[in-house]
Amino acid sequence: MKWIVVPNDSNSQEENKLMDDQTKKLLKECNVGCKMALQSMSQVEDYLEDSELERAVEDYRREHERVEKETSRLLMEAGVSEKDPSPVASASSWITTEMRLMMKGDCHQVAKLMMNGCNMGIQSIAKCQNECRDASREARQIAEGLIHTEENFMGRMKEFL
Repeated sequence: MKWIVVPNDSNSQEENKLMDDQTKKLLKECNVGCKMALQSMSQVEDYLEDSELERAVEDYRREHERVEKETSRLLMEAGVSEKDPSPVASASSWITTEMRLMMKGDCHQVAKLMMNGCNMGIQSIAKCQNECRDASREARQIAEGLIHTEENFMGRMKEFL
C-alpha cells in the first residue's frame, strides 16, 4: 500500500493526513462518475422542454458539480491526477443517448436516460465502496452522499415518465 502525505484542512489538529490507495480509488470513482453524469446532463440540455424537468436536471447538475469539485480538490491535494471517463464508455453513452433522443426526444425519454445513468452510477459507486472498505471516512461519506444524490435524482425523474 502506498501512502501520500496530504496537507489537512484547518478543522484538524494534525498537520498532515495520509491518503491510502483505497481512498484514492474511491475518490477517483466518485469524480469520474460525476463527470459522466455532467456529460449526460449537458447532452440532454436541448431536449428539456418541460420547465420542471429542466429545473430538476439543473438542481442535480449543481450537486454533481459540487461533488466533482470536492473530489478534484482532495485528489489534487494528495498529488493524485484525476481520472477521465473511459473514452469507450463516454462514446457508448453519447451514441446511445443520441440515438434514443433522435427517435423520441421528449421529456419521458430524457427522464428514462437520466434514470439509467443514475442506476449505472449507483452500481459503480456501490461496487467501489464494497472494494474499498478501508477508504477514509471522508471518502466513504462522499460516496454515500453521491449514491443518495443518484437515488433522489432517480426518484425525481419518475414523475416525468
